[in-house]
Amino acid sequence: MDYGYKKQVDLTFEDTISKVKEELKKEGFGVLTEIDVKDTMKKKIDVDYDNYMILGACNPTFAHKILQVDKEVGLLLPCNVIVYEDNGSVVVSAIVPTVAMSVAGISELTDVACGVEEKLKRVIDNI
Repeated sequence: MDYGYKKQVDLTFEDTISKVKEELKKEGFGVLTEIDVKDTMKKKIDVDYDNYMILGACNPTFAHKILQVDKEVGLLLPCNVIVYEDNGSVVVSAIVPTVAMSVAGISELTDVACGVEEKLKRVIDNI
C-alpha cells in the first residue's frame, strides 16, 4: 500500500522546499512545523545524515472538518510533506490522506481525506 505520493524534481534541495511551501499556500495549507532531520541527527546523536526536511502542513478548513468527526483523529495530523536528497537527486513526497485516515476506520472521514489528497497531489504535481 503506497502511503506517499512522490516525485523526483530538477531543483536544488533548498529551492524544492521553497517551492513546496509556495504550492502548499496556493492550496490553502500553512506549514506548522519544519523538522530538519539532518540537523537534528547531528545535534542529538552526532550522526551525519542526508538533507531531509519534514514539513507539517495544515489546511485549517479540512482539519476542522476532521476534528468535528473525532478529536482522536488529530493524532494523524498534520499532513506531512517530505523533501530529501537521494543519491544526488531531490525527491518530494506527501502523505496520502486516504491511506492515513483509513487506520481510524471512520467512514465519515473518507470525503474529507479525498479532498485533502487531491490538493496534496496537486502540490506535488506542481513542483
